[in-house]
Amino acid sequence: MRPAYAPAPKAQRQTWRDNPAASAYPFAPMFAALLCTVLFSASAVSARKTTERLGGTEANFVRLIFAPTLMLLVALSFGPALMGYWHPKVFGLFLLSGAIGFGLGDIALFRAFPLLGSRLTTLIVHCVSVPVAAITEYFWLGTTMTLQQIVCAVVILAGVAVALAPKENPNLERSVLLKGIGWGLIAAFGQGFGAGVLSRVITENVAPTTGVELDGFHAGITVAVQRMLGGMLFSGLFLLAVRAWLKRKPDSPLAGMTRADGTNDWRGGYPWLLATGLAGPALGVTCYQWALLDNATGVVLPIIATTPLVVIPMSIALNEEKPSWRSLAGGVVAVAGVVGMVLMTKAT
Repeated sequence: MRPAYAPAPKAQRQTWRDNPAASAYPFAPMFAALLCTVLFSASAVSARKTTERLGGTEANFVRLIFAPTLMLLVALSFGPALMGYWHPKVFGLFLLSGAIGFGLGDIALFRAFPLLGSRLTTLIVHCVSVPVAAITEYFWLGTTMTLQQIVCAVVILAGVAVALAPKENPNLERSVLLKGIGWGLIAAFGQGFGAGVLSRVITENVAPTTGVELDGFHAGITVAVQRMLGGMLFSGLFLLAVRAWLKRKPDSPLAGMTRADGTNDWRGGYPWLLATGLAGPALGVTCYQWALLDNATGVVLPIIATTPLVVIPMSIALNEEKPSWRSLAGGVVAVAGVVGMVLMTKAT
């Protein structure tokens, strides 16, 4: 028997993906993707500030403690409806998705930020994650996009590339640049596969077989919480393993992965840590999961790929950089692609 207030069976309802007219707010999932872009941008800038004062591995772990705790309290406010989104098998798979996305992916992300900065890091992560997701979905799920959506996705990525691709990085040594790109590519894999494709496989292919129907904002929050717990577990075990290894071999190349010497500036870093935790794994990921519940990953990720553009005014406010005409022109092109993607998705 289905719990009170739990989601209705699939046969008794239609999602916005099945029928746009079935929802009173057909643009809601796309709005979630756009809002997610703003939140991820704020998280990127504040994460960059956090890594200046705290170790990246420690910062990522701590934010994955308070963020899911906060969101779990919100989820519990749903009352009996929360049980309608829970199943041991689904929970275990979401833990795996979170371990790849929040764990492996965000550990790499926080390593790339101090090496490349917020702008170049977000460019690599959000752009490379798009082909990672699209190729994976094509071979694994057989998902295809319409020609119009593909064109809009290309326009978005082209605009981002024009706006943000640096001609050169004179302030970065070649070894530092290559190391940062390597971490960025790992983070892109975590987002494209762990946070995108794997989450969609769980919600569309696995959850329905267990009687769990994930649809709507409430489901987005509960999915985000389950994934964050997986990331917290992975990050915590990774931090413990690295510190244990460094006690035995303090000269190991892993020495830069943690600040076990107590040099963290928690007093100056906790406001930025709080900001990146709320904007990223809490509110941002909730909107991200909400958007994915009703759209293919290849539709959502190109919109979120505009995150580096939104980072520009935020970084200016923090005296990180000033935009050039290329950044402004690329921004116009990318925004045009976003508008087109929204309209084309509404029409399908």
